[in-house]
Amino acid sequence: MSQQPQDKLNKKQKSSNSDSAGQTPTPSLSKQMSTRDFINNQREERLNYHHAQVIQAAAAAAALATRFAPVKEKLANGSFEALPLFRDVPSSERQNLFIRKLNLCCYIFDFTDPTKNVKEKEIKRQTLLELVDYVTSGTGKFTEAVFEDISKMLVANLFRTLPPSSHENTGSDNFDPEEEEPTMEPAWPHLQIVYEFLLRYVVSSETDAKLAKRYIDQSFVLRLLDLFDSEDPREREYLKTILHRIYGKFMVHRPFIRKAINNIFYQFIFETEKHNGVAELLEILGSIINGFALPLKEEHKLFLARALIPLHKPKCVSMYHQQLSYCIIQFVEKDYKLADTVIMGLLKYWPVTNSQKEVLFLGELEEVLEATQAAEFQRCMVPLFRQFSRCLNSSHFQVAERALFLWNNDHFVSLVAQNRQVVLPLIFTALERNTRNHWNQAVHGLTLNVRKMFLEMDQEVFQECQRKFLEDEAKAKGLEEKRENTWKRLEAAGTPLTENSIMKGSSVPSDNMVSSHTGSGVPPQGQVAVVGN
Repeated sequence: MSQQPQDKLNKKQKSSNSDSAGQTPTPSLSKQMSTRDFINNQREERLNYHHAQVIQAAAAAAALATRFAPVKEKLANGSFEALPLFRDVPSSERQNLFIRKLNLCCYIFDFTDPTKNVKEKEIKRQTLLELVDYVTSGTGKFTEAVFEDISKMLVANLFRTLPPSSHENTGSDNFDPEEEEPTMEPAWPHLQIVYEFLLRYVVSSETDAKLAKRYIDQSFVLRLLDLFDSEDPREREYLKTILHRIYGKFMVHRPFIRKAINNIFYQFIFETEKHNGVAELLEILGSIINGFALPLKEEHKLFLARALIPLHKPKCVSMYHQQLSYCIIQFVEKDYKLADTVIMGLLKYWPVTNSQKEVLFLGELEEVLEATQAAEFQRCMVPLFRQFSRCLNSSHFQVAERALFLWNNDHFVSLVAQNRQVVLPLIFTALERNTRNHWNQAVHGLTLNVRKMFLEMDQEVFQECQRKFLEDEAKAKGLEEKRENTWKRLEAAGTPLTENSIMKGSSVPSDNMVSSHTGSGVPPQGQVAVVGN
């Protein structure tokens, strides 16, 4: 860190002291000003530091990328032949042979044409397999020069521009990731072995994390995260395992990895709603969240509120809901006070027209409620049971059935029983409507069971709710009759008059109008009413 901000702070303090010469200084004001300056200087230092880190990471990535061109050009113009096996050379020369094999594997072949460079592709495949065996055997610690050559080979083979999806090529807006077949990576015969090499390299006891972190740095991790958008599920599975191992071995990268994943989620939620690797990233996070120390840091709580809960918003949530639900439950089990935050978040993103999504939400809610305590339940029970009421009356039987299944959960029933005076009035109308009108017999039977449970739970509250329901029903019926009568009078008022009735001076053929609208613009008896068309 630079000493410049501290020097500025000292100069400001000296100038303030010289200005106040001959006067009695105000200690509190002087301290307050110096503290403010110190905070501003520290903030400026942090911003400069992060800016320098970004520039350094970008420069390192560019430098690594430029190293591969000479190797490719040399191999492209010359011969591509297999190198000796490790067992055929003395042990003192094996590390040099290892570096030569790494350089050989930096050459990239075109797999779109299976008939092209068949021999060379096989030579590279066999060489990659030998490299994997060499790293697995653990013959000796890697030197810094070896780390550089390993990074060069990994970057050359793995980091590439992913091809656009098939629906992006056709311009189709009706893309459904659950129905479309993923595009498989044609270079997988080589890529798979390179990923296996990277995995063995990261977990190897011969890999010194203090040295390797210079090469498996933030730019390397960022480019690795970019590959999670690959359509090939085999590649994403390898990436998931490797990133998890990197997170475990390189502790210095942990905050950066969490923040980078966070940014991917933000872009997915609020911009694109298209990313192939959300499920795998959530699976990694599930393991990470499980290891969070208690009490939870504010950073982790913000991650829950700003990234995980909004992940319920995209239409394709079913693709990763299982992993997302696991992460959410991990948070609630670690800190039960987060339960009402999660429940209110789910209600905020509750689907309106997607019934399958509603079923997923109800299942997740049951798991959250399983870990919810009474105090947190009371803070969110009113909006929660208003939503349950709508679910109970859903015309989609799976939604109504899943909502009624909640009463099979003993912990949920105990929470409801403790707050029955509030809960039952909120859902009684929905229960009564289901018993009378719901088309599905299974829903009808489950509703009767829940209704009976409430009756046995508190007969007095149940009867009070029933009395109020009948009163409201009678009022609604009276209002409906009044509305029907009003419409009949309006229809009669709008009936065209016949020519004979006008000549005879008769009034509008509706005695009710005169009696019910006296003094409201209706002509007295004996005068002709003119009705406009």
